[in-house]
Amino acid sequence: MGTSTAVRPLSQADLDDTVALLDRDPCLDVFVGSRVHASGLAPSRLAGELWGYYEDQRLRSLCYSGANLVPVAASARAARTFADLAVRRGRRCSSIVGPADAVLSMWDLLRPEWGPAREVRACQPVMAISSAPVVPADPLVRRVRPDEIDVLLPAAIAMFTEEVGVSPTSTDGGAYYKARLTELVRAGRAFARFEDGEIVFKAEIGAVTPHACQVQGVWVRPERRGERLSVGGMAAVVEYALREIAPAVTLYVNDFNVAARGAYRRVGFTEVGRFATIMF
Repeated sequence: MGTSTAVRPLSQADLDDTVALLDRDPCLDVFVGSRVHASGLAPSRLAGELWGYYEDQRLRSLCYSGANLVPVAASARAARTFADLAVRRGRRCSSIVGPADAVLSMWDLLRPEWGPAREVRACQPVMAISSAPVVPADPLVRRVRPDEIDVLLPAAIAMFTEEVGVSPTSTDGGAYYKARLTELVRAGRAFARFEDGEIVFKAEIGAVTPHACQVQGVWVRPERRGERLSVGGMAAVVEYALREIAPAVTLYVNDFNVAARGAYRRVGFTEVGRFATIMF
């Protein structure tokens, strides 16, 4: 007898099964985990839809569909099923991101309908740390205060534009991006080193679950690169995060960014998986 499969949108009634699946690999699935834990799967708070893939009536895989399309624990069969559903729904996302095998499998099927992509980043190591950094923290790195958002914003825009290839101000003048950054600052999840009133290093903690948090937006002012500011800076962020936010700190980085990968390894991060990102 063959395996029966099904896919459907998940609701609050599915919360326990969803959390149990996410908790199997909490350092890989931080983004979706943060959405689930923060929303309780309430549609008004999820900012998207969460699809569940079932085999023999057991939840095996997830896919978040919102501003990003993000598979979780997706087998090859689940990835194909999610891609089929995404084709039927039409593209609503600006990227597909998550474990590389699932993302690239989905993209193979979605490319004829959604392609071409603006950029394909097929190998992005996921790195994590759950113990104290092995290098000293930069004592000048601290939380950004709410009255410093206008100093942080230009650095954040520069980082986003450099990393993604488009400016976050290109659609709504940057209103949404500034609002999200303000939210992180007020939550105590934006960190920076200031010198002469300017930021020379910064990073934010975006997604947070009870098990892990995810660092994003790591940036060093271009003329200061090569001074290892990111090593001490990231050590400081990790210390804050482990003490006050979550028991593990994760991030993902482009494989071609050799300098960043080396800096994170010096802090004590190790590779725990591999992501891919398709950007539109």
